[in-house]
Amino acid sequence: MKALFIGGTGVISSACSELAVARGIELILLNRGRTAQRAMPEGAKVLNGDIRQPASVREVLAGMTFDVVVDWLVYTPDQVETDIALFRGRTGQYVFISSASAYHRPVLSLPITESTPLHNPYWAYSRDKIACEERLVRAYREEGFPVTIVRPSHTYDRTLLPFRGRYTVVDRMRRGDPVVVHGDGTSLWVLTHHRDFAKGFVGLLGNPTTIGEAYHITSDEVLTWDQIYRIIAKAAGVSDPKLVHVPSEVINAYDAEWGASLLGDKAHSVIFDNTKIRRLVPDYVATIPFSQGAREMVDWFDADPARKTVDAEWNRLLDRIVAAQRSVAAQRSTAASAARDRGRH
Repeated sequence: MKALFIGGTGVISSACSELAVARGIELILLNRGRTAQRAMPEGAKVLNGDIRQPASVREVLAGMTFDVVVDWLVYTPDQVETDIALFRGRTGQYVFISSASAYHRPVLSLPITESTPLHNPYWAYSRDKIACEERLVRAYREEGFPVTIVRPSHTYDRTLLPFRGRYTVVDRMRRGDPVVVHGDGTSLWVLTHHRDFAKGFVGLLGNPTTIGEAYHITSDEVLTWDQIYRIIAKAAGVSDPKLVHVPSEVINAYDAEWGASLLGDKAHSVIFDNTKIRRLVPDYVATIPFSQGAREMVDWFDADPARKTVDAEWNRLLDRIVAAQRSVAAQRSTAASAARDRGRH
């Protein structure tokens, strides 16, 4: 099988590239060569090119055809149009990397399946992914463009801590400073290690029955957000992190980008039904628990002091949010006490 990965060295794609080569796929990476954290997989052929410069890409790929094309870097409908024009008639399968955040928000019912409607009024990122899917499905129906849609949920590697602020939050935990958890900390979330994701993903490549279909690939481990923060804290050597719960709507008022990612995704409980991917990839099972993933993350940051970047502005933002939330809590406590006193009299 001959596959072209556009990108191929990112958080999710790096594990897929390594596994594809290990399974004997002839892998070609079209890459700008700017990712220093992850090496190119040994055995892959690397072509230098920028997919945002389609004229130059046509020159680089002149005369080449592929069994599979995966573009890891498509986020908007105009980028989809570029890919359709570039790969029409040149590939047997085009894999679009969408997002599980495209599923209906608020969540309609659990578990989420691939037939759950796509609708997200809160997050532009998700709406763009939905628009990309709609354009590709139309291309499939109208001209037979061979699209397969894959919807990752929260997929991570050792470099990607699962919260805004990244290492700054771990540093606060280690210093005994409070950290912000959205909502009341009890909403459910699913995190998938990129090596687990790769097992399901590579199993879809070159399979003709996937054309015109959509799949999500996630772990079956379900955790609350309080558990996620505590697992990270334990890996960082912190036994009792100071978690301050703040409504997502309040966080949104302080930071709209953070708020959009919460209201449009992480604030909603999710559980995924992986029956569909297992039907095509029977041996797919996620085997890496988040506790192991958390240790990998903390070890990676601790291995090089240069990685342990602390964002002073993010620290100030968290301090403001925490102070405001504690003030609100104190006012409520005072009001409740006054109400009890009035009741006694």
